[in-house]
Amino acid sequence: MKRRDFMALGAAAVLSAGAAWAEPLDYTEGLAKAHLAKGEVVFLDFKADWCSTCAAQERAITALMAENPEYAEKITFINVDWDQFGRSDLVKELRIPRRSTLVALRGDAEIGRIVADTKKSTIKALMDQALAASS
Repeated sequence: MKRRDFMALGAAAVLSAGAAWAEPLDYTEGLAKAHLAKGEVVFLDFKADWCSTCAAQERAITALMAENPEYAEKITFINVDWDQFGRSDLVKELRIPRRSTLVALRGDAEIGRIVADTKKSTIKALMDQALAASS
């Protein structure tokens, strides 16, 4: 196999692996509650486009989802735009202190949360808790 062919096949494999997981949903009023009511595990990412901590968390989440497709298969990921929903009922009910907060939920129970931590290992631990709760 020529190097050029090998590189093309490698790139195709990476792209197809990335396509295996779905993009997170964008939050609208009632979206999280609707998925929770169906018995799903929901992973909420409270973020803002201009937030560097949020961007670091997103990079970690994206990498983890690419490494383990089971996250996307068993967990509903929802991005909550802090600028639009930072004062919403959802934020008040969950007592979200700030943007760059990650929360995993199942039903009425909180599985866990992270506030402003960007360590991949910490985010992985929360995603693993959510995954375990989905079984």
